[in-house]
Amino acid sequence: MPTALITGITGQDGLYLAEHLLAKGYEVHGIIRGQNNPRRDLVTELVPDVRLHNGDLTDLSSLMRAMHDSQPDEVYNLGAVSFVAYSWENAFVTSDVTGMGVLNILEAVRLHAGGDPRSVRFYQASSSEMFGKVQEVPQRETTLLWPRSPYGVSKVYGHYMTINYRESYGMHASSGILFNHESPRRGPEFVTRKISQAVARIHLGMQDTVALGNLDAQRDWGYAGDYVDAMWRMLQADEPDDYVIATGETHSIREFLDKAFAHVGIEDWSAHVTQDPRFMRPAEVDLLIGDASKAKEKLDWQPTVSFDELVAMMVEADIKAAKEGWWEGPGSRHGLA
Repeated sequence: MPTALITGITGQDGLYLAEHLLAKGYEVHGIIRGQNNPRRDLVTELVPDVRLHNGDLTDLSSLMRAMHDSQPDEVYNLGAVSFVAYSWENAFVTSDVTGMGVLNILEAVRLHAGGDPRSVRFYQASSSEMFGKVQEVPQRETTLLWPRSPYGVSKVYGHYMTINYRESYGMHASSGILFNHESPRRGPEFVTRKISQAVARIHLGMQDTVALGNLDAQRDWGYAGDYVDAMWRMLQADEPDDYVIATGETHSIREFLDKAFAHVGIEDWSAHVTQDPRFMRPAEVDLLIGDASKAKEKLDWQPTVSFDELVAMMVEADIKAAKEGWWEGPGSRHGLA
């Protein structure tokens, strides 16, 4: 039975990855920050077979303890301060966790592996936000990185540090440059989940409007459940490498609104959506669309959920959640069952 250790186990990707690995017969361990973490109960409810360890990406000693206690064959670093808007307000914290945290977990893996640096395979969650002011359309593994947020800059640091450890120490360390991936487990601060929650509540007469930022921003949106399968495939490959994971399609916020509101029978949503300057980015990333041909060829990976299916899935989940009285809050399981 292979063993895996996941940082960021409480997030959307961590939960889907844990389920994916458990279904494949893995023994799964997760690092969770803080003994009173409000999402601990959520993890134990959804993936009760996962063994949890207290740890923090900013504390190398805690990562070393988790490595020693779990003895993993694979380590998936999904932990980060991942909300882009927050990264402007807290650039130092974002840089410390999302950037330096990668160095800490890489060092923990290297030290634990000792004389056999390839004995523990490592996955780094890189991000399409690294492309920022895009220099090529579509974006691929060789596209110049031009991040436009503290989050994006931090991800670039972690990405290149992973490459550096791979080349310097011979580690089996791979990075997945994942484009936007959503699900009913997406945090409510992200625009897709903000929309699906609002559409559900507007449909049920629980609210009237939703305030958003730039409606013309375009993204390559996929399903998180598909993307964690790509993570796993990277660590099964004989040689480590970096891969863009994307659908190859781009859609605007307006299109997401069209599909979400149409799902509940509202064709003209203009009366329900307002634009608020507070939600505009200081430096916008206008168009992200990925070329995942390398992953399709070398990993035999394919997305299985379409854009329309993804939007419908999220709206339906939030309608169900709203009807049953679930809502986001500390320890809430809303939208996550």
